[in-house]
Amino acid sequence: MRDFKQLKVWQKAHNLTLGLYKATWKFPKEELYGLTSQIRRSAASIPANIAEGCGRSSELELVRFLNIAGGSACELEYHILLAKDLRLLSDEDYDLLPQSVSEVKKMLTGLIQRLKSDS
Repeated sequence: MRDFKQLKVWQKAHNLTLGLYKATWKFPKEELYGLTSQIRRSAASIPANIAEGCGRSSELELVRFLNIAGGSACELEYHILLAKDLRLLSDEDYDLLPQSVSEVKKMLTGLIQRLKSDS
């Protein structure tokens, strides 16, 4: 069992989630159960799946949960683009958020490759 809080990818994903919660506070109330909820859910799913994978008993299971986290990151990328196109995200937020998602995806891919090569 690994301590997920020690993984840089978890730290980055957690900070991304905090940033997205802050960015979505500004969304209209009518989006609370729509796009706001979807963005928050997909963002929180990334560090949550990393944490769950770290609690599993094998590297193979960890890799499976890291792949799920990667899928959530791809979903989040789309939700951020949609929020931008709907003019719900500020330009400042849109400049930062996709870069952070991309960095998390790269870190997940690197960790998955390293775990697969170790086994």
